[in-house]
Amino acid sequence: MIRSSKSKIRKRKDNPEPERTGLSFTLIISAMLVFILHHLPGVEGAKPPDSVLFPPPVMFHKIPEFEIYPKEEIKPSRVVPHQKIFLPKVAIIIDDIGYDSAIAEKFLSLDSAITLSILPNASARENIAKRATEKGVEIMLHLPMEPMEYPAANPGPGALFSSMSPKQLLAQLDQNLDAVPSIRGVNNHMGSRLTARSTQMYQLMSVLKKRGLFFVDSYTTGDSRCLSAARMQQIPFAQRDVFLDHVQDPEIIRGQIRKLIRTAKEHGEAVGIGHPHSVTYSVLKEELPRLKKETTLVPASKLVHIIG
Repeated sequence: MIRSSKSKIRKRKDNPEPERTGLSFTLIISAMLVFILHHLPGVEGAKPPDSVLFPPPVMFHKIPEFEIYPKEEIKPSRVVPHQKIFLPKVAIIIDDIGYDSAIAEKFLSLDSAITLSILPNASARENIAKRATEKGVEIMLHLPMEPMEYPAANPGPGALFSSMSPKQLLAQLDQNLDAVPSIRGVNNHMGSRLTARSTQMYQLMSVLKKRGLFFVDSYTTGDSRCLSAARMQQIPFAQRDVFLDHVQDPEIIRGQIRKLIRTAKEHGEAVGIGHPHSVTYSVLKEELPRLKKETTLVPASKLVHIIG
């Protein structure tokens, strides 16, 4: 008996064909089952083989890029004549809000006159908008638009593109406007290509007029047609004068705030745009006493005008 068992074991080692045959048969049956599931009509829940074998990738909420700054400084055309007032007015808009509730809360704690501009598809947009409303802080929609650098630079979800048909553009615009509660106005996120296209800007301004919203041109290109479109539609309008944090260095940001004050003194008012960087918050907090001493800090809605 012992000899017979050893003989059987030796025979299996010497001749593995039965195991190979069994493995091949299993693979053939598996392949046939996958084929049948994929091609069998009328089977509810049947999926293609790749979705059976490979689970879908996990999607993450990615914070979009911040603004693309013009390579050379472009001076906006003044939309209103110089105003002789005791203290010039300054509006500061913090763009790209909506993903980081903690940094948004810091800016909300600075001063109720600082305006927050919230991205339409940001994960924390509703909570931040609610907190801003509770604190009496003005809210805008930070509307993503196609830049000249696209696709190398992506404006993020909900963007308006020059290739869109009028129906597509207006549908996306309405969706974005509905995404952020309690907005008073809109400014563009990126958009150096789209804001230079008159037809699309006229369409956009017509929707804002119907909704009673103002528009602030972030002014990312000297070819912007926002002013002429706002004039034609007669909606309240302003242009960005100074980017505060195009370089994230405390001394440069401090210098940009002082430039904003000088611009306001020269023209009676000025609009500055910053972004939710920790360094921007820290410097702005330090410079607030100077700003309040030399200017009157107001929400963005106080510096928009209907262009005559």
